Amino acid sequence: MQKMWLSGLLALVMACVPAAGKRPITFQDLMKIQRIADPQVSPDGRWIAYQQTSVDLAANKQTTHLWLVPVEGGTPRQLTQGGASDTRPRWSPDGQSLAFLSNRGGKSQIWILPMNGGEAHPLTNISTEAEGVTWAGKGDTLLFTSQIYPDCPDDACNQRRLNAAAESPVKARLIDQLLFRHWLQWRDGRYTHLFAVSAQGGTPRDLTPGAYDAPTFFLGAPDGYAISPDGSEVCYTSNRAVPPSAVAWTTNNDLYLVPASGGQALNITRENPGSDAAPQYSPDGRYIAYTSQARNGYESDLFRLRVYDRQTHTIKDLTTGFDQWVEGFAWAPDSDTIYFVAPDHTEHPVFKTSVSHPGVARVLEGHFDQLQVTGKTLVFTGTTLTQPAEIYRASVTGGQPTAVTHVNDAWLAELDLQPAERVTTEGALGAKIQSLLVKPPGFQPDRKYPGLMLIHGGPQGAWDNAWGYRWNAQLFASHGYVVMMTNFHGSTGYGQKFVEEISGDWGGAAYEDLMKAADYLASLPYVDRSRIGAAGASFGGYMINWMAGHTDRFKALVSHDGVYDNRSMYGTTEELWFPEFELRGTPWEKSSLYEKWSPSNFVQNIRTPMLIVQGEQDFRVPVGQGLQLFTALQRRGVPSRLLYFPDEGHWVLKPRNSELWYQTVLEWLDHYLTP
Repeated sequence: MQKMWLSGLLALVMACVPAAGKRPITFQDLMKIQRIADPQVSPDGRWIAYQQTSVDLAANKQTTHLWLVPVEGGTPRQLTQGGASDTRPRWSPDGQSLAFLSNRGGKSQIWILPMNGGEAHPLTNISTEAEGVTWAGKGDTLLFTSQIYPDCPDDACNQRRLNAAAESPVKARLIDQLLFRHWLQWRDGRYTHLFAVSAQGGTPRDLTPGAYDAPTFFLGAPDGYAISPDGSEVCYTSNRAVPPSAVAWTTNNDLYLVPASGGQALNITRENPGSDAAPQYSPDGRYIAYTSQARNGYESDLFRLRVYDRQTHTIKDLTTGFDQWVEGFAWAPDSDTIYFVAPDHTEHPVFKTSVSHPGVARVLEGHFDQLQVTGKTLVFTGTTLTQPAEIYRASVTGGQPTAVTHVNDAWLAELDLQPAERVTTEGALGAKIQSLLVKPPGFQPDRKYPGLMLIHGGPQGAWDNAWGYRWNAQLFASHGYVVMMTNFHGSTGYGQKFVEEISGDWGGAAYEDLMKAADYLASLPYVDRSRIGAAGASFGGYMINWMAGHTDRFKALVSHDGVYDNRSMYGTTEELWFPEFELRGTPWEKSSLYEKWSPSNFVQNIRTPMLIVQGEQDFRVPVGQGLQLFTALQRRGVPSRLLYFPDEGHWVLKPRNSELWYQTVLEWLDHYLTP
């Protein structure tokens, strides 16, 4: 294997002649980049508190601290220090304090930092830990979430239960219903509840008692709860499925209202069968904006923006006719206009609509997230494939965004990063398919480079013009690959019809799209068509497994946490709504699609060398999927290797594990694709 690694380095040196004064990016560079997130504008509109994460590769840890920068730009000031991580800054109504989460002491709790000087002090000491802190617009009420035992009357009971579980020599679990585990966490009888606590301290109040999650976890939604500006009322999302096990196959999340002092909850979206989530009160408190999907059981249904009028108890759709997913959004101070981000091809522009005049208008072009509005200014994070996230501001009327932070500028100035080129190819069903193409550093058009297809997950996801850390296109390009990232049928940003055309057709149109994109890559005069590989994770891993049984055109493949056998996948995954919608029912009802689109039925055709990556704690695509595939390949004599992580889930998150992942994946590709 050492020989393989050295050959990869040699190929890199030969293929990549960097621009003058610059060099290709390395994994160590990737780990040195500061990760900016969660900008929060102060009530007076002058300051932005945000979190900045650094990676200590030697210590195998990430540490996050809070920083402060003027909205108009300037030198940032670090607010918290030390070996613990401090996250999620939230301003007090008067702007004199910041609430945040910290794991000082080994458990996540809420802390309060005086902004006029002084040390931070803890506000909570709850045994089940505190997450998701937020602060009312007026008064001293804060909300947070915690995973508790619903039959415990107080925190002392929760502490005893936690201690008993930790100290017991028996680690068996007795399970009575679904959902008994989710993503990478066993439920163990606990549920997420929403608590209110005074900024002065005291015993937190459980606002959502009962054996159900409130708020509910749901992809596509930021916070599943909000507090009214006057601090009197709380809105949260919850799935009250009957029977309780149905939370595994239904997505019917509803919005509930409850007094901040506690009491009876009122369901305000019971008429909608799909998911209602991400509530936000308007600044004047009259409206609650939220995202809404029309169909139950379909997590990739169109995300609409709606408002609930607290005076008239009516609901209005603000994005009728808009064919993209509404993601993060923020109210303007006028309590009428709402700004939001949504995918559009490979970007995430800023749009706006309003309660009084519903109708979507585009405001800013680019790839933006974590939107805030203050006065006449928008504040958000922005990124590209050559630029990690930084904080920007722009006028609410549009124009060119201005960078507020420049945390990584000096480091990036050393690197030869290639901007993405947008490529359009013919696809299935008469569609035009868009891809992003990234060339190696020091690209020379008269050379011949190996090609690499990267396949995204979801499948209702997309490759965007945005920086990433797990599948960083620049790092693959730095090894001399021409990288092709294709948004096949099912990808977001191309309209809901395009999104839905993959459901029930996993190996059909999407496979055709990818093969035609591969044809284009192979036709480029600077690509060696005999040296093209492909790699992908999640649905991308499924597609690698599918392609392996249907074509020999690739010289090497990498499958990360990909579905291999649809029937066994159904019986071991947790979110049953996903296979039941995508494959049109349960295996015993609709077995034809489970069999038709199962890569396991074509393993006898596989001859291409495959690297398989699997995490033990991945409950979304459980570990048996990768083990079955590896066993079959080994039994058939196909060159194959298994990279197994006992301490990772669906994503590889620990820094040293990430280092091993990149090293192993690149070694595998370099061995087969470099001369």
